Amino acid sequence: MLTKLTLTVDRDVVVRAKRYAKRKHRSVSRIIEDYLRIVSMDEPVEPGDAPPLATTTEFLTGMFADDDTGQDYTELLVEAADEARR
Repeated sequence: MLTKLTLTVDRDVVVRAKRYAKRKHRSVSRIIEDYLRIVSMDEPVEPGDAPPLATTTEFLTGMFADDDTGQDYTELLVEAADEARR
């Protein structure tokens, strides 16, 4: 059964997540659901049931690489604040 979940997320993160989802031909909801399923596994029933760390890392690796400008995080925040004021 599906249940609606409302999240508050930074606008830039939402934009990048939607771009990523489109490239992967998946919905943002599905990506979040898959991620939450992985991180919420407390103790696997069998040792082989747990996804290897590489699976989780691979899932997240490069997620926003296309948007990485190499700028300092503080500089990015200042730019975002300036853009929001315009």
